[in-house]
Amino acid sequence: MGRILILLVGTVLVLVLLFIAFRKFSGGEEEKAEDNNSQSTMVIQSDVFEPEGLIPAKFTCDGDNVSPPLVFSGVPENAESLVLIIDDPDVPKTIRPDGMWTHWLVWNMPAEIAGVAEGALPEGVIGRNSSGAKQYGGPCPPDREHRYFFKLFALDTILDLDANSVSQADLENAMTGHILAEAQLMGRYDRPR
Repeated sequence: MGRILILLVGTVLVLVLLFIAFRKFSGGEEEKAEDNNSQSTMVIQSDVFEPEGLIPAKFTCDGDNVSPPLVFSGVPENAESLVLIIDDPDVPKTIRPDGMWTHWLVWNMPAEIAGVAEGALPEGVIGRNSSGAKQYGGPCPPDREHRYFFKLFALDTILDLDANSVSQADLENAMTGHILAEAQLMGRYDRPR
């Protein structure tokens, strides 16, 4: 009977120690997660459409074709510059073999910029869109509803690129190894038919 009692007390003690160790480990992971969440998480948003929502016609080829207002937050403190890419990956392959249309390329924006006002040209270098223009080109889907991705990147460098000849792929290649944080906002648009 004495041995059974000792074995039972020993088992309970081991279980208690395992439980304490598990709680400590879990608590440590939760604290790490909270620490990571307390660090800035970069966000790009607009007050004219919700994430995955419809982009108002004003900001498309059916309206004023001006850029929507964008707000940036959570940019890492050690960022040297920001990059903004707006693209549409739903283009018919008969129009573009890669199925991608670039609507706006902007790089070397100041890292402290809080966003871009409606219809404004941001500080930085503006590259050519898929139409060949160095400006914002609004959504103008030829066939159906398309998705438009507003992508923001925080870089640890300033890019030395030629605004007249850089494609979206060139810009993305130049950013490789320099991205500190990225954020994305997707909006949708279909033309009245």
